[in-house]
Amino acid sequence: MTVIQKTIQLPAYPRGCHLITHKIVEQLPELSTVQAGLLSVFIQHTSASLTINENADPDVRRDLDALLESWAPETFPYAHQEEGRDDMPAHGKASLMGASVTIPVTNGRLALGVWQGVYLCEHRNYGGSRTLVLTLIGE
Repeated sequence: MTVIQKTIQLPAYPRGCHLITHKIVEQLPELSTVQAGLLSVFIQHTSASLTINENADPDVRRDLDALLESWAPETFPYAHQEEGRDDMPAHGKASLMGASVTIPVTNGRLALGVWQGVYLCEHRNYGGSRTLVLTLIGE
């Protein structure tokens, strides 16, 4: 059994939903050696999140961000505002979306569907660099 864990840094992204599947695969060449397994991707932040969704039409990413904004708008009267108006809504959005995704690995590749990709959802206007922990388990 192979167990590999590594931490990777993503560059700062603007607010919105961004496909990062290629960044994960680039940073994990060991993936090609696993015939059957799982990859866990965990984000070490409370104001950004991860999800799996359509990877083809950029309108999906824009619409998803618009949905998130409607669920947790900056205009709501939040008590927690010490870090700016976009901070508490970002925490709420991150809780709704989640901090991790788990993806099957088959024959050295992520077993995502044809139209699926991993998104980093940046919920802050200026969130900065984000850290992911990748854990690959398999044979």
